[in-house]
Amino acid sequence: MAKLNVNGRVIEVQVEDDTPLLWVLREQLELTGTKYGCGIAQCGACTVHVDGVATRSCAMPVSAFDENQKIVTIEGLSPDSSHPIQQAWLALDVPQCGFCQSGMIMAAAALLANTPRPTEQQIREEVTNICRCGTYNRVLAGIQRAAGTAGAAG
Repeated sequence: MAKLNVNGRVIEVQVEDDTPLLWVLREQLELTGTKYGCGIAQCGACTVHVDGVATRSCAMPVSAFDENQKIVTIEGLSPDSSHPIQQAWLALDVPQCGFCQSGMIMAAAALLANTPRPTEQQIREEVTNICRCGTYNRVLAGIQRAAGTAGAAG
C-alpha cells in the first residue's frame, strides 16, 4: 500500500512497491492526462511535478514517494486551464497531435516557477521533452509568451 499526495488530496492505493508512479496515476487514480511514451524517462510525456520539480513518472517507483511530497499532474496544474502556460499553448495553437503536450506543459510550468523569465538557452536546456511532431518552435514561443519574453534575445 502507498499513501500519496496527488493534486492536493492524500490517497491510499494498493499497489506493489515497484509500480511506476505513472501507472498509479493512470490506472488506479484515472488521471489519464499524464501519458506513457517510452518507459525509460527519456521522452517526458509522463512529466509531473513532485514538490515543484518536473519529474518523469514512468521510471519512478511509487515507493519513492510519501504523503508529504506534493505530486501535481496536468489535471491539478489548473482545473480551469488558466495557468499562463496553458493560455499560451491555446493562444499559439502549440500542439499538433497533442500526445506529448501534457508533459511539455508540466516541464514548462516547472521551469517558469523556478525561472520566471528564462532565456531561450535556459528553455532549450531545461525542457528536454521529445515531440514526435516537431513542435519545438511553437513550444519555445509558448514558453516565451507565458514568461513575457516573446522575441527576447536569448
